[in-house]
Amino acid sequence: MIEDKNQHRTPLSDLGEFGLIDHLTRNFKVKQPSTVKGIGDDAAVLNFKEHKIVVSTDLLVEGVHFDLSYMPLKHLGYKAVVVNLSDVYAMNAQATQVTVSIAVSNRFSLEALEALYAGIETAAKIYNVDVVGGDTTSSTTGLLISVTAIGQVDHDNEVYRNGAKPNNLLVVSGDLGGAYMGLQILEREKEVYKVNPNNQPDLDAYSYVIERQLKPEARQDIIRLLKDLDVRPTAMIDISDGLSSEILHICKQSQVGCDLYENKIPLDPQVIATCEEFDIDSTTVALNGGEDYELLFTISQEDYPKIKANPSLTVIGYIKEKGEGIHLVTRAETKIELKAQGWKNFNV
Repeated sequence: MIEDKNQHRTPLSDLGEFGLIDHLTRNFKVKQPSTVKGIGDDAAVLNFKEHKIVVSTDLLVEGVHFDLSYMPLKHLGYKAVVVNLSDVYAMNAQATQVTVSIAVSNRFSLEALEALYAGIETAAKIYNVDVVGGDTTSSTTGLLISVTAIGQVDHDNEVYRNGAKPNNLLVVSGDLGGAYMGLQILEREKEVYKVNPNNQPDLDAYSYVIERQLKPEARQDIIRLLKDLDVRPTAMIDISDGLSSEILHICKQSQVGCDLYENKIPLDPQVIATCEEFDIDSTTVALNGGEDYELLFTISQEDYPKIKANPSLTVIGYIKEKGEGIHLVTRAETKIELKAQGWKNFNV
């Protein structure tokens, strides 16, 4: 766990459960008009008036979803919020509130949890969401974090995974594969550190991919952009488990096929260089790496002129009839059946 051993450590038992909640949430301010009552009562009270409500929950478990030997607690708090907000944006909604619950063992001090909650607070400020509740309890297995994100969307404006139609275009935001390659760098340096704890790694050449892993961002900006461009996706999903898995989700839910073009998949130069260093195929990384938290969506061809000049969006595929199957069209123009090989929760 990353924590300065020279710092003063306050045992959590000094505060008790309610004292700990009060201490960790004392700086959270209410900003959203839909928040009537936040932290401080038996439950939060929200009023969304004419909007539909979107709710998403994620559970992050130490040793499964994060490794505290290289994940700073402030970054972890930030990431825990962001990955939930990404699910809300994937519904074409705007996130408005989150609740945060943690289970923590006695190896964590108050100062460690202050760092965790500083990251939560930073994410809440940047994405303009209110932290309106949560819980703390003890754990015998390290740190667990559960975040619930709440959002709102105008009636008939929500976007599901099941709306893709044949002849739609498949579009992705940003670039792919960075988070996975950042994880490879961090895991490699962890092994080097085990052999030589005095070794100080030079990670400057990998700053982009490491940030994609430790401090991802949710694409709230893309939802605003699509609204400004008057483009309503027909289907949408966020890329948490890898591009191939998410394409298969959309195709299964929408009962359609798809051609994904390998030469259209957006890759950052640092991702390509790091893949070469590790002798890993960059397409494989983009398809199966996961944790990019970009948005993958389909649009009607009529909307293509509205997005074609935007550097944040790339058309990577074409939706077909279900019977035509789901394929990767390689650079050599051969077709390979697309399979999901990304993150699987119960294969750990």
